[in-house]
Amino acid sequence: MVHTAGLICTSEALQEGGDGIRFDWEGPQGRCPAFVVRHAGVPRAYVNRCAHIAVELDLVTGQFFDLTGHYLVCAMHGAHYEAASGVCELGPCKGARLEPVPVEERDGGVYWLPALPVTA
Repeated sequence: MVHTAGLICTSEALQEGGDGIRFDWEGPQGRCPAFVVRHAGVPRAYVNRCAHIAVELDLVTGQFFDLTGHYLVCAMHGAHYEAASGVCELGPCKGARLEPVPVEERDGGVYWLPALPVTA
């Protein structure tokens, strides 16, 4: 089955360190919740699942950043993930990472990309 890229939002909808946009992504295990934020001028997207316990990061829809706009925070456990890499820097899952979602920004939009097939 071939999947094509899907529009998440317009580029202007993502503000640096601001609220994220939630979307469904076709990952290797099928459809799953994901989110995209803008950090250091670049859209960064991850599966919306804490590396500590499989819960969504945002208790309030779209609020992923801490007050500094640098870390993505799990509202349930307080784990702090570096926005650029998804690596947990503080909290119960330190060293673990969020699952990245491939995205691209082009023509005034932010698009999710299909997962690459796993080959042996």
